[in-house]
Amino acid sequence: MGQRYGFINTCLKSLVVEKYGEEVWEKLRLQAGVQDTFLTFEVYKDEITMQLVDKACKVLGVPADMVLREFGEYFFEFCKRSGYDHMLRTLGGNLYEFIENLDALHSYLSLSYQEMNAPSFRVEKNEDGSMHLHYYSDRRGLYHIVPGIIGAAALDFFNIEISMEIVNQTEEEERTGKKEHIVFLVTQNPVLPYEERKKYSSSPPYLADSEKQSETQLNNEDPEKAKNTIRDRGNLVCPVKKSHWKTIRGIITLGRGERSFRGSLSSFMSLFNKKNSKLLRGFDPVYPKSLWIDTKTFCNGLPFHMVFDKELRVKQAGVSIQKIVPGLQTMGICLDQYFSIVHPEVPFNISSIQKFINSQFVFQTRREMMPESWKQRPMLELRGQMIWMESLQCMLYLCSPLLRTLHELEERQMHIADIAPHDVTRDLILLNQQRLAEMELSNQLERKKEELRILSKHLEEEKKKTEALLYAMLPQHVANQLKEGKRVEAGEFKECTILFSDVVTFTNICAQCEPIQIVLMLNTMYLQFDRLTTVHDVYKVETIGDAYMVVGGVPVPVSTHAERIANFALGMVIAAKGVQNPVSGNPIQIRVGIHTGPVLAGVVGEKMPRYCLFGDTVNIASRMESHGVPSKIHLSSSTYQCLKYKNFEMTERGEIEVKGKGKMHTYFLVRNKAATENEIMGRPVKDLDSGHASVQSFQEGRTETAPSSHQTVNQTQQEKDQTTAIAMKYIDGPTDAQNSLKRRNQAKNADLTAIEKEVTHTTRNIPTQVSTCKKSNIPRSDHLSRLQHNQYLPCVSLEHHISTPRVSGKSEAL
Repeated sequence: MGQRYGFINTCLKSLVVEKYGEEVWEKLRLQAGVQDTFLTFEVYKDEITMQLVDKACKVLGVPADMVLREFGEYFFEFCKRSGYDHMLRTLGGNLYEFIENLDALHSYLSLSYQEMNAPSFRVEKNEDGSMHLHYYSDRRGLYHIVPGIIGAAALDFFNIEISMEIVNQTEEEERTGKKEHIVFLVTQNPVLPYEERKKYSSSPPYLADSEKQSETQLNNEDPEKAKNTIRDRGNLVCPVKKSHWKTIRGIITLGRGERSFRGSLSSFMSLFNKKNSKLLRGFDPVYPKSLWIDTKTFCNGLPFHMVFDKELRVKQAGVSIQKIVPGLQTMGICLDQYFSIVHPEVPFNISSIQKFINSQFVFQTRREMMPESWKQRPMLELRGQMIWMESLQCMLYLCSPLLRTLHELEERQMHIADIAPHDVTRDLILLNQQRLAEMELSNQLERKKEELRILSKHLEEEKKKTEALLYAMLPQHVANQLKEGKRVEAGEFKECTILFSDVVTFTNICAQCEPIQIVLMLNTMYLQFDRLTTVHDVYKVETIGDAYMVVGGVPVPVSTHAERIANFALGMVIAAKGVQNPVSGNPIQIRVGIHTGPVLAGVVGEKMPRYCLFGDTVNIASRMESHGVPSKIHLSSSTYQCLKYKNFEMTERGEIEVKGKGKMHTYFLVRNKAATENEIMGRPVKDLDSGHASVQSFQEGRTETAPSSHQTVNQTQQEKDQTTAIAMKYIDGPTDAQNSLKRRNQAKNADLTAIEKEVTHTTRNIPTQVSTCKKSNIPRSDHLSRLQHNQYLPCVSLEHHISTPRVSGKSEAL
C-alpha cells in the first residue's frame, strides 16, 4: 500500500458528517483507530483510508461498492467546492475529452502534490457512440469510485446521464507495475427533458434560455430549413462548441414529424457520419504542399524533442537534449539505452507506447549513460506527448524538462535560458515556485490551527477536571458565584437531615497500627461512602479523622431528605462490613447518628473556603452519633417522625441522657422494607435479587455474630461496589419553603383582589379626592407619607391600580 494526501480523508470525513452526522463519524473514527482531523498537504498511509471505508460499511450497514460510489459522487462535489471547479470544467468540451485529459490534470497537480500516486485513465470510442474507459491503479478494490466521479461530472458539466458497466477486470500484464486494470463500458442513458435537465444544469441562465429558444425554433421550422440553419452555425468563425451527445440530440430533434428521420439511432449516426462530417469538425484544415522549415531551425526551435522508429532507433533530437545527453548525437542508437519510462508504467517498446499514445509520457535519463559531470546530480526527467507519423513509421516525442521549482533547476545546473521561450515550462517553474511557497504557508497555518484545536480541547478537559474538583469541595451554585467574584450569602433551611458517623475504637486502632495502614483503611471506607452520596444525592459536608458528615436537603431543598439520609446510613453499615480492621483483621464497626431540623448554611473563609452548617441541629446529630451503639443507626425523635410512614422498620430505644440536652427519646433504624441491598448500594439489579424482600436487618444480635461470617475482605464484593453508581429514585414533593412561598403568593393575590373591589366601590368619590390631592399645598412627599398610612385611601388605590387592566371601566377612563 502507498500513501495519499489528507485531502482524501478530509473529504471522506465531510461526507460522513454531512450525510450521517457527527456522532456516526466519531463512532466510525474510534472503531478505525484514526485521528479526527487530517491536514490537506500531509501524507497519510493508505491503510487509514481503507480502514475508514471498511468501518463505514459495517457501521452504516452498506456494501462497499455503494459506499465507494457515493464517495466518488461526493468527491467530485468536494473538489468543486475546494476551488477546482474551473479547472475541471476546462478539461474538455465533451465527456470523451474530459476523461482523456484527466491524466494531464493529475500530471499538473503532481507539481504541487509531489507524493501523489494518481490512477491512470484511457478512453476508446466505439462505433455505436459508447466508450470503453480503461482504469489503472496501484490501489486494488477502489474502482467503484470511478462511476461515481465520472457520472457526477457527466451530469454536471455535460447535462447527460451515463451508465458504467464493468466488462473486464484483470491484473495489467503489459505494465511493469502490475496495476489493477478495469475496463468500463460507458453508455448514455436517455436524454432528460429540458425542464428536468434544467434542475441539474450548472450553465448560466442566459445559456440555458438560448438553448431552449433554439430548440423551440428548430422544432417549428421546416426540416430542410432547420438543417441549413445548423450547417450555417457550424461555419461561424467562433462556433459554440457542443458536446457529442448534444449534437446527436439536435439532429434527432430535426426529424420530429418526418418519416425520413424516423429510424434507429445507429442508422441516423451512419447518415450523420457520411453527409454531415463538416458539422462535427467545424472546419477543414489546409496543409502546405511541402514543409516550410529547415532541419536546423526545427531542432533549435524545439530543443527538447526526439524522433525514433519502431526499433527505438533515434532519428532526430533537439539541441538541448543533445547537450544534456551527448549520446543522442550518435544517430541510430537505441532510445531505451539512455532513457526509462516513468509514466505510464509500460514496457519500453513501440506497441505499448502506441496503446497509451493519448497519455503524457515521462522519460528519465539513465545514470550509467550520463556524462561524469551529471552522475552526481539528480537525473533529468522529460514530460511530453507522443505523435505517431504513419507516413514515416516513426514516433515524435515533443517534450520539455519536468522541473517544479527553481531549486530543481539549480540542482541540475540548468538555466531558464536552456528552455525555449515559447515553452510554458519557463512560466510554470516561476509560478509553481510561488504556489509552493503559498502551499507551505497554508500548511503551516493548517498545522497551527490543528495545534490550537488540540490545545483548546485539552484546555476544555482540564477546565472540566478543575470544575469537578471545585464542585467536589463546594456546591455547584456556590462555586459558580465564587468564580464570578460574587459574595455568597448565608441561607436558612427550615428542615434538613444531618448524619454523623465514626469508627468504633478508632483511637485504639491508631495506637496499634502504622499511619499508612490507617490512611489506607479510611481511604477504602471513604471511597465507598463517597460513592453512596452519588447514589442517594446527598451532600458530603466534611470528614475530620474518622468522622464523616453528610446532609440531605442542603444546599438543594428536597422533601425526601430524611429518606435519602436513612438509605445512605443503611448503605454505610453494609459498606463498612467490607473494610478490614488492620489490627484484628475483622470488619470495622461504625456508629451512625441522624437528626432532622433547621440549619443555617454558608461559605466560611477565603482561603480554602468550606460550605459549613450552623445551628443546634448539627449538635444534636453529633450527640446521636456519640451516644449511639456500634453497627447501629441512632435516630432522634424528629427523624423518626419523618420516616414513620415511609416503609422503614425502626425500633424504639427509649429515653437516654444526652450530654447538654438532657433526656431524649430516641430510636434505631433497622431496614428499608421496600428496597433491596443492591438498590441501596447503587449496584446493577440482577435476577437473583428479585427474590430478596429487603436489606438484612442490623439488629444487635446479628451484629455480634457478624465477624464470624466476615473474617476476610471479599474481593468480588469490592469490585462490585466500584462499578458505576446507579442513582436510587426518589419522588420529591414541594418542600415547606416552597409551600410557604405558595401560601404567601396566594395571600398576596387575595389582598389585591380585595383592593380592586374597594376601588370599584369608591370610584364615584375619586374626582373629589383627586381634586383634594391636587389643590392641597401639602408637598408630594407628605402626600406619599399619608398614603402609606391609609390616608386618602381612594387616591392610593387609584395610583396603585390605574394601569391594572382588571380595574373597572370608570377607573380606566379617569
